[in-house]
Amino acid sequence: MNRRDFLVSAVTATLLRAEPEPPRTFVYKKADGCEIKADVFGIPAVSHKPVAVWIHGGALIFGSRKLSPNARMLRSLLAGGFTVISIDYRLAPETKLPAIVEDVQDAFRWIRKQADTLHIEPERVAVCGGSAGGYLTLMTGFSVNPRPKALVSFWGYGDIAGRWYSRPDPFYLKQAAVPRDEAVAAVGKLPLSEPPENNNRSQFYLYCRQQGIWPKEVAGRDPDTEDRWFDSYCPIRNITREYPPTMLVHGTEDTDVPHEQSTAMAERLRQVGVEQQFVSVPGGGHGINNISSDEQDRIYREAAAFLMKRV
Repeated sequence: MNRRDFLVSAVTATLLRAEPEPPRTFVYKKADGCEIKADVFGIPAVSHKPVAVWIHGGALIFGSRKLSPNARMLRSLLAGGFTVISIDYRLAPETKLPAIVEDVQDAFRWIRKQADTLHIEPERVAVCGGSAGGYLTLMTGFSVNPRPKALVSFWGYGDIAGRWYSRPDPFYLKQAAVPRDEAVAAVGKLPLSEPPENNNRSQFYLYCRQQGIWPKEVAGRDPDTEDRWFDSYCPIRNITREYPPTMLVHGTEDTDVPHEQSTAMAERLRQVGVEQQFVSVPGGGHGINNISSDEQDRIYREAAAFLMKRV
């Protein structure tokens, strides 16, 4: 390693260890009495920078824009030269899938309108997210106009109507059964995009997986009788040559989202002729937190570099 490469490597390592500065929080949309927010990290003082939009996971049922579980990816994106915008969206089952996708679309409209305020380059937009956020990331590849320049889906999925989501799941059936009344009590009736602390919404998700009814509860439709309705909400059914370059990251031992979901997406992208990179993580579980920290950092740096090279 020459002196220049050593210095670059040392600076990058320092940035990856540093805690990012607190974000600025904005309300990008109000709907049904609900304020929907975005956190913006790394707003430059003068020059404009490209944007990486982060979409959080949580089965579309729980979770929020707050990035602490994904601090490694946040630091990699900031070190790579991005302004990072982490968005909320209204959550299911109080809000159904079409309105959730509309929230994501509206977030991108807001980002373009705020380009001068945020000192960003609105034509240089990349998207990434994990799990359900990976799913929504893949949705932006065809449902957002103009399309993002590049995508990274971490342990996401391109098919929400398949048997993996619409039938009782063997892994979740090993856990204590969640009664219907307990599941319903864990969520509410009014729309929300940012659950209160110490909420129990994951119990509703567990119930859905045990019963095999996630599509019915989240989309409000039955894939067994209305499969064609899901065409607009399954990324794998909407890949054309215009789809953005896409990187897929997935652990082989993922017990929540099958590894095959990313395998199938990678194959479909290849068939259509879309640039794609599939990072299959041997032994990695959902979120790949069970692999070494060094390996996690390497993957997140690779993902940030994939995006930066294509914006």
